[in-house]
Amino acid sequence: MLDSDTDVTFYGTPMTLFEPFPLGPTTLTNRLVMAPMTRNRAAADGTATPLMAQYYAQRATAGLIIAEAATPSLTGRTYPNTAGIHTDAQEAAWRTVTSAVAAPMFLQLQHGGRVGHPTTSGRTPLAPSPIPLPDPIHTPAGREPAVTPREMTTADIRTTIDDFAAAATRARSAGFAGVEVHSANGYLLHQFLAPNTNQRTDAYGSDRSRFVLEVLDAVSDAIGPDRVGLRISPGNTVNGILDDETLYPHLVREAARRNPAYLHIALAVPESPLFAQLRAAWPGTLIANPLLPQGRIPADGGRHAAERLLAAGADLIALGRPFLANPDLVNRLQTAAPITQPQDRYLMYVGGPRGYTDYPTHQ
Repeated sequence: MLDSDTDVTFYGTPMTLFEPFPLGPTTLTNRLVMAPMTRNRAAADGTATPLMAQYYAQRATAGLIIAEAATPSLTGRTYPNTAGIHTDAQEAAWRTVTSAVAAPMFLQLQHGGRVGHPTTSGRTPLAPSPIPLPDPIHTPAGREPAVTPREMTTADIRTTIDDFAAAATRARSAGFAGVEVHSANGYLLHQFLAPNTNQRTDAYGSDRSRFVLEVLDAVSDAIGPDRVGLRISPGNTVNGILDDETLYPHLVREAARRNPAYLHIALAVPESPLFAQLRAAWPGTLIANPLLPQGRIPADGGRHAAERLLAAGADLIALGRPFLANPDLVNRLQTAAPITQPQDRYLMYVGGPRGYTDYPTHQ
């Protein structure tokens, strides 16, 4: 077990969670990243709210904040009160958030694919293949059975790629330092990667990484590769995904040729052979999000898990629930202050300040 007060070493280079780190044109004040977390506090039309600005401003001790998933189109919307970045009003609302936050921010771009519903978006969801989500989905009318998505045509694919590029341009105009392309957690890009959700017989089926890489190319062309990150979650079964982990070394090698700002691996396990393989295939900045136990946050706030990932080769560490309940998480980790546990899980996804902006800093 690592001593929490001892620096860890990878390739002979001492690293701590609390030292600065250069990320593209931005220098982060520390190596801790606030992971993107959907909190369902946007307005009904997908615009960010003043409460969201307060929430992110409270957590600005993070070296980098990756803001919650924002959809690049109405068709890509997942759940009620999730944010968007495809209208002038949404762009302007996000600008009020970034102007209130003292930390660099990236905006995660997420298209839900089959994780969507006409009751929420007014549109039939699109997906690689017409295979519905196996579980009911939350809508403004409550939980409803998932609908069968429409299989994307090549024209749909081209339009969606253009939507991602336009959303990235809007994000930069709204004051974000960059964007994260969300290819994880069972949403559209992950659906293209997984064989149980991508049963196409065209070029996007024979090479399941193709769509992800084309989105990465378009977004990089729009705002510059040093402003773009890519998030993956190999083996994650959320939203009915049955992954093919053997695809990821190829995807990562091809993504690395584009030279984006970072690769973000969700639910990373430092002892995993795949993690070591992906680290070896990725020459650039690696953000790793540790697989923490469900339920309670570890008493150390995830510091031990973070340091193990640093030792295994990660450059930056993304934490989610610890930041949710501890707005001053960086200071708490640095001083070994007590860690606050999240309130009732229900409060994570309902409107209002309770369970959102009412977590105190450590006194």
